[in-house]
Amino acid sequence: MKENTQSQGKKEDVDMIITKIDDSYTEQVSYLICMMNYTRNITLSSVEGLTERELDTLIDSKSNSIGALLLHIAAIEYAYFINTFEEREMNEQEMEQWGPALRLGQEGRDRIRGNKLIYYIDKLNAVRTNTLRRFKDVDDEWLYAVDEYYQGTPFNRFFKWFHVFEDEINHRGQINFIKQRVTKA
Repeated sequence: MKENTQSQGKKEDVDMIITKIDDSYTEQVSYLICMMNYTRNITLSSVEGLTERELDTLIDSKSNSIGALLLHIAAIEYAYFINTFEEREMNEQEMEQWGPALRLGQEGRDRIRGNKLIYYIDKLNAVRTNTLRRFKDVDDEWLYAVDEYYQGTPFNRFFKWFHVFEDEINHRGQINFIKQRVTKA
């Protein structure tokens, strides 16, 4: 799959082949990036052309808006970037910036609104650009290293990065569900 970035939220041509991208990345890192980029391409395609009203609409008092979900996707990637590449948790300043998007809920409903689509695309692109840059510095062994346990179960960095795009896919389902309801209104 071609490495791609999204500049204006427009779908780019993407090969549907998971393969080694180029010599900048190791083989397994390339495969992971192919899957992450494909996932992102489809996510951006699904929100193309949405208005600020559509991005901010809540379908009920407990739901998240499409805009909040897009920022959540960027926040999750940022949090895992910090965790895996910098081997730390987010600091107070980072939590101030990304916390509402990570936590969502009422805080997200109150604070994440009033932005045009390009705002969310720029956040997604900025985080992804840093992620791709740092993936050039690691190898397959780094991906497979077990560095944490969750409820007694070991998990490695490969699984963490799989979870980043798995979470995006789940939220894209929510986005599409909401989109079907708000674009008809």
